[in-house]
Amino acid sequence: MNPVSLISGLRASIGAGAWLAPNLTGRLFGLDPDGNPQSSYLARLFAIRDLALAAGTLGSEGDARRRWLQLGLACDLADAAAAYLAGRDGTLPKPAAVMTGGTALAAAGMGVAALGQAG
Repeated sequence: MNPVSLISGLRASIGAGAWLAPNLTGRLFGLDPDGNPQSSYLARLFAIRDLALAAGTLGSEGDARRRWLQLGLACDLADAAAAYLAGRDGTLPKPAAVMTGGTALAAAGMGVAALGQAG
């Protein structure tokens, strides 16, 4: 699978899961939706962002595709930083911070690879 399809598929999968089943998706990432009932609302905000990034990337070419990939990379790096900060200050349990931050860093790596291909 090429890197653009891979990162877009990952975004679409996580986005769809977080929109359709926010509590289950949150638990898979080590979060506690029962302890924070507002988290399903926040998950859906995150979900639509990932779905929009996937659709924008797949529905564009050339410079426009590069821009979508850059925007996704910026989001992934910000997500990783947020996970680090939340793990450091105890907002997230360490396992959840590692899971969410690791996923964001993996997505950032895929985004860099996709940008290299979009060349």
